Amino acid sequence: MNGFEGSVRGVLAANLKRVRAARGLSLSELSRQAGIGKATLSQLESGAGNPTLETVFGLARVLGVPISDLVEAGPADQVTVVRAAEVDVLSGRGVDLRPLRRIESGGEVFEVYDQVVRTDGTQISAGHTGTEHTVVQSGRLRVRAGRREVELGPGDYIGFDAALPHAYTAVGGEPVRSVLLLQCRAEPHPHLADGAGDAGGTVGGERLPHQD
Repeated sequence: MNGFEGSVRGVLAANLKRVRAARGLSLSELSRQAGIGKATLSQLESGAGNPTLETVFGLARVLGVPISDLVEAGPADQVTVVRAAEVDVLSGRGVDLRPLRRIESGGEVFEVYDQVVRTDGTQISAGHTGTEHTVVQSGRLRVRAGRREVELGPGDYIGFDAALPHAYTAVGGEPVRSVLLLQCRAEPHPHLADGAGDAGGTVGGERLPHQD
């Protein structure tokens, strides 16, 4: 399997160790900067942890890399097929994300996610690097970006600077299905795991592509 396919947990373990080493950070220092327990980080690097979406995005923020640099197993083939049942779900306070594809072009990274905004909470972010693009497939979605708040329905699109504080809320009592595209600057990624997807495991679900 390539791209985002396979075990997020196994891929994250391999990539996290490589990126941390490349940044010259000890486990203790990364723990301090990310606000994550050292024991939790040790579990993640051993492939035994069960990271939340907030944890993964928090690590990406501190390490200064796109989330795909942590959860991508390797380069995609010329033709990429991602089956719904083969992709682990990353869950946050109000959303479930299935990472589908990382695309690099013109010095930028585009991360494609299948996103479900649940009815049990609002996904809130203080802001992060990049640009967010969302297309609603079903349901009603309320998006707050900075001082602006809009409600979207099926087929509607919104794009905004992800540095703005923002939030996603499902309205109308039904979950919202949408496609999320996170656009950010490309980083060299010799650290991407090769074959790490064989490690097995399932991730249960702030910086979401809307989380810190």
